[in-house]
Amino acid sequence: MITVHHLNQSRSQRILWMLEELHLDWRLVTYQRAADMQAPAALQKIHPLGKSPVLEDNGHILAESGAILAYLQETYDSGQQLRPTAPSERLQYRFWMHYAEGSLMPLLTIKLVLSLLGRAPVPWVLRPAGKALAGGVYKSWLGPQLATHSQFIEHHLAQRPWFAGGAFSAADIQMSFPVAALLSRGAGGNLPHLQAWWRKARQRPAWQSAVERGGPFSIPGSPE
Repeated sequence: MITVHHLNQSRSQRILWMLEELHLDWRLVTYQRAADMQAPAALQKIHPLGKSPVLEDNGHILAESGAILAYLQETYDSGQQLRPTAPSERLQYRFWMHYAEGSLMPLLTIKLVLSLLGRAPVPWVLRPAGKALAGGVYKSWLGPQLATHSQFIEHHLAQRPWFAGGAFSAADIQMSFPVAALLSRGAGGNLPHLQAWWRKARQRPAWQSAVERGGPFSIPGSPE
């Protein structure tokens, strides 16, 4: 049976969602973040990187969300329900599968790190300087970058209901974590089409059953 090593409030929520969309049988092993929001050391016994998600199946131990989603689609999606077949939509699918972690998520991670410079665990005497540094970086570079990416995504979804085109696909699952981070960390501004996509995605029965099995979903470092 497929086993998912699932860390609360993490990217592994996407794997649970994918498994539910494919109606597969799977086993859940849950790990809790430490007080500093880091993954527990126990995950290193499963994979050397000590991060989640990790999937075990047929003797394979797989890491990286995009790689796991691709494996599940190629192995179990015989009807091609979660990957488009039209050439133009296939190109969009491939782009968003890589864009999620290759372009958007690094910016959001930097935003999270900068937000920590003005508070613990930074020593209190350094927090004013850290906060000033973070504000300068955000104003001069990070903020404009996030605005550009936000409008890029918003324009894309204004023209089609799902990321790859006319039908839901694994690209929507892959984009869910950075989209949630973008919206919950207040980095996106006014994005009605993206917000509508996120509401629609969470209405899918597979999303809801994944949350029911994996626990409530939120983004580390967000106001939620």
